[in-house]
Amino acid sequence: MKLPSLNLYRYFLDGIPVYLARHYWWAYLWPTAVWFFDHQPIINAILFGQYGKLMRATMARLKNADHRNTLQLTCVYGELTPNLIETVAPASLHITDAALVQLELAKSKAPTENALHATRMNAEQLAYKDDCFSTVVLFFLLHEMPEEARMNVLSECMRVIPVGGALLVTEYAPLPTKHWLYRFAPSRWLTTRLEPFLDGFWHDNIAEGLNTFGKGLGKKVSIESDERIFSDFYRVTEFKVQPLTA
Repeated sequence: MKLPSLNLYRYFLDGIPVYLARHYWWAYLWPTAVWFFDHQPIINAILFGQYGKLMRATMARLKNADHRNTLQLTCVYGELTPNLIETVAPASLHITDAALVQLELAKSKAPTENALHATRMNAEQLAYKDDCFSTVVLFFLLHEMPEEARMNVLSECMRVIPVGGALLVTEYAPLPTKHWLYRFAPSRWLTTRLEPFLDGFWHDNIAEGLNTFGKGLGKKVSIESDERIFSDFYRVTEFKVQPLTA
């Protein structure tokens, strides 16, 4: 007798991208998991003790950027969202995500209702108008997407950020062939097993992708700063959007 397939992700498909439900329902969509992972020691352990450094490096760049109109593109666990809210105040922080459970969690961290404008959207197809955000923050989003989805997100970022604006990307650094976590086969296997799109992301050139999509919009990016953390395993990069002719 053939046993039924345990495709539990199908219970989470309502308005959720299929790849997200299939590969990450257990981490981002299941309410019990949302409660579990949103504890600072847990998320810090997942990032090998680097969460604080990564968040502080991100916040330092946000403070130096024009943050009067800031979008956090998808929710994250931990203390990042409250820190973003505090930094952009008295302006409101905009945040969007495809998962209602994540948006509810983010709203629970806002000190007031007006401090956070939360909307439900797919990051690949934003309903915002062109050139509407001075700064967009991507915190460990791109590596969790298949290549086509990543490219769609980069395209949307170039569309909604005007010339003079900034894109802050906190992510894995390019392929870390010299790092012990990569060189040690069991840890590399476990990491790529839990993050099925990471290997593809490791080989991506974000700046090249942004510039490809910026051409049709009369824009390009330059790297304003690029800080490497945990021996080049992670990066915090600020891309500045410029006119294509500059």
